[in-house]
Amino acid sequence: MKNIVSVKNLVKKYKSYTLDIPELSVPEGFATALIGENGAGKTTLCDIISGINMDYRGEVELFGKYLSADEGDVREKTGYTSSVNYFPEHWKIKDVEDVCDLVFKGFSRDEFRRICSTYSFTEKDQFKSLKKLSDGNKMRVMLASVFARDTRLLVLDEPASPLDPLMRDLLCDNIRDYISSGEGEKSVIFSTHNISDMENVTDYAVIISDGKVAEKGFVEELKEKYILVKGELSCSKHAKDFMFTYTENSFGFEGICLSENIDRLAGCDVAFETPGLHQISVAVLKHFKGAGK
Repeated sequence: MKNIVSVKNLVKKYKSYTLDIPELSVPEGFATALIGENGAGKTTLCDIISGINMDYRGEVELFGKYLSADEGDVREKTGYTSSVNYFPEHWKIKDVEDVCDLVFKGFSRDEFRRICSTYSFTEKDQFKSLKKLSDGNKMRVMLASVFARDTRLLVLDEPASPLDPLMRDLLCDNIRDYISSGEGEKSVIFSTHNISDMENVTDYAVIISDGKVAEKGFVEELKEKYILVKGELSCSKHAKDFMFTYTENSFGFEGICLSENIDRLAGCDVAFETPGLHQISVAVLKHFKGAGK
């Protein structure tokens, strides 16, 4: 399997934390979610992968090439959206179209206008300044600007956060369509602190905590590695010792544990279910912090 991104010995230090990733490979042709709390290092990793931040130690490879500040071909193939609007506030949507057409060879005005239309922008909206738009609509403009380009990789930093539920669903459709159009050669990496918004479009997950990778893998493999356990309170004391997460009420308990540990519950009155990615992520993050990393 080919990788769209490969990272080795990546270190980026800040006063409050250090992004420290000895090795990470992101598979080509899939939607990869970077999952973690605010301040975990997701934005820093997005900025490094996209070439926005070049001040780091280590190696970052995109499309089989090492990333460098003058790698024009890599820049042309990569689309990036920030968690906050990066276009000048006095620009109009029409200005975004004009500048993108000037800067990027693979930008399509027709596609940009079509996407803006699906995002509920009218012809009159094209002449509105960005400062008059809501945060959600500013994100729509950024998304339209990258989906309208001929790229192989999109790096989207918290794209769902300012969007309403219907727009989040449409964004998932856009990501699926983008990947399927590449016949295995187009990839999307997006960050999120609430994976439930984007779980149905996620193929591969990288869970990040305090600047480190706590877990990674294809979603279906993670759902086999971890299991949701529900049981009677009579078994709770025994089960609690090896659960990643654990909650109980008057009816019983439930939590996430490794599937390899289910034999340790033999003889207990418990039921097993396949957990969702959100449940797995919360369990891994809690366990990672509790284990002292």
